[in-house]
Amino acid sequence: MDIVHLLPDSVANQIAAGEVIQRPASVIKELVENSVDAGARTIDVYVQEAGRTCIQVIDDGKGMSETDARMAFERHATSKITRAEDLFTLRTMGFRGEALPSIVAVSQVTLQTRTLDSELGTRIEIEGGRVLDQQPCVCAVGANFEVRNLFFNIPARRKFLKSNHTELNNIMQEFERIALVNPSVAFSLTCDGTTSVRLMASNLRRRIVDMFGKKIGDDLVAVDVDTTLVSITGFVGRPESSKKKGARQYFFVNGRYMRHPYFAKAVAEAFSGLVPDGEQVPYFLYLTIDPANIDVNISPTKTEIKFENEPAIWQIIHAGIKESLGRFSATPTIDFDNARETEIPVMNESRTDVKAPVLTIDTSYNPFAKSGVSSRPEGNAAGIRPKVPAGDWADLYGQLLSDRGEEHAVDNTLFPSEPSPEFEVGTAHFQYKGQYVVSTSSAGLMIVSQYRAHVRILYDRYMAQMARRENVSQGLLFPELLTLPSSDARILEDMLEDVRYLGFDVTSIGGGSFSINGLPADVGGLSPQILLQDMVDSVREGGTPGLADYKHRIALSLAKATAIVDGQFLSQEEMDVLMSDLLKSTNPNITPDGKTIIAVLTQENIDKMFV
Repeated sequence: MDIVHLLPDSVANQIAAGEVIQRPASVIKELVENSVDAGARTIDVYVQEAGRTCIQVIDDGKGMSETDARMAFERHATSKITRAEDLFTLRTMGFRGEALPSIVAVSQVTLQTRTLDSELGTRIEIEGGRVLDQQPCVCAVGANFEVRNLFFNIPARRKFLKSNHTELNNIMQEFERIALVNPSVAFSLTCDGTTSVRLMASNLRRRIVDMFGKKIGDDLVAVDVDTTLVSITGFVGRPESSKKKGARQYFFVNGRYMRHPYFAKAVAEAFSGLVPDGEQVPYFLYLTIDPANIDVNISPTKTEIKFENEPAIWQIIHAGIKESLGRFSATPTIDFDNARETEIPVMNESRTDVKAPVLTIDTSYNPFAKSGVSSRPEGNAAGIRPKVPAGDWADLYGQLLSDRGEEHAVDNTLFPSEPSPEFEVGTAHFQYKGQYVVSTSSAGLMIVSQYRAHVRILYDRYMAQMARRENVSQGLLFPELLTLPSSDARILEDMLEDVRYLGFDVTSIGGGSFSINGLPADVGGLSPQILLQDMVDSVREGGTPGLADYKHRIALSLAKATAIVDGQFLSQEEMDVLMSDLLKSTNPNITPDGKTIIAVLTQENIDKMFV
């Protein structure tokens, strides 16, 4: 009995839709790119319930005839190419002929379209890949796609859609990528009846400013490189615009957005030595290259692109950015004419009242002596004065000097395991280099990162505040203003309730602007605008792997910003409180993003060092 058979077109289209249409943002990407290919000058996008209920894309492009409107929904039907050789001369966004068939296979679609030379347009209704109706209609020139009930016939796919908040973020991301590469096209995005973004046709710099704010526009440096292999235009941020997260970084090639970690490394190398380690600068780089030298037909999403001469393009990107930074004096310079610098007088060797300091050393001092008090002054250079009698030194370090076992070779692994939260900790603590708190414990000599310990403590506190829905805020005498790009403004609006439980009194005043009326009591001296922007960036970037809920991300972001910094010296009382609060936390061993807080030097490893 034969068992191999052809799948029905409806099933094949649903399978293909799994690659092309992954979420509502995928529908918007495909429809808007088709509008751009059709020569539209104005594109309006309407979304309801983050695209679950309805997605509508209206453009004023050239439209389609009655026959084309029907044919466009057939699998592998396209107007972009006619033969295989055309793949090497692509200048359009779409070409595979998969997008529209995939969309109609998993949704209910209504299309109204008309060409300029036709008096009547065409209206066609399709559900689950089946044409329900097609008839003439009166409509404007262009195309009007309405996609309803996405994945209505694939409940499993619909069930795995994320929250409206997450899906809207993905929609905004796709919308921004297309708008950035088509500044001459006017765009608008309306979500649930509220217009989130409205962009007028303009030049590239103006488009970037309209989308992300005036501040980023002031920090941009133009890049313009023209070679026989590739032409590169666009902008990079000045070194002072770098930030640890949330930097806007975009690559485009021949008008198409792409991800390319190798080229991103070229940008990072160009800024090496100009920005702190771990920080990023924004960039908007547009590559124009012969289509025959690239391959965009790797995946249905077309965001991965192969280049024929990647190493050479890497060098051109690196050199072009270096040249632009130097041409616009964006690199730091030494100012020899600064009259405000403090003048250091030259020492006059003939003066007799200036004497070199005298260093005295007490050679008889022994910290482990059983009796007697040394002449060494109490305290140290850090200002820490341990309240431990001189005769108790041996007791304090007794655990380190007792029970010496067999002699072994020296083991380089000093911290082989993490301590258990139930172990006993000594009462005396010491600070090392302003970074670590050292104490004794039943497991050995315990070393604690004070910054990471404080992050864990604050994170648990902020999560508890949001869970208890507490609101403790310190009012500002004069409210401060925070203005965000439309995509970030929507994220903050969704966060407002939880942000208020953290102690921020923030009110939306429209147009992407927010009034900051109060702050948490423990953020004195920190910029509220930067704190809120960091929390928004954490949510937008998806946060640390494993932290599924955005509440965790904003709590972690705020904890990292307000924790004590390395180099801050602590009094004995402050160390006592830090250690006590850490051991009461939900997980004293690691930070919420998985970094080690406590390391233990066991008795066995101490003994090995003295073999």
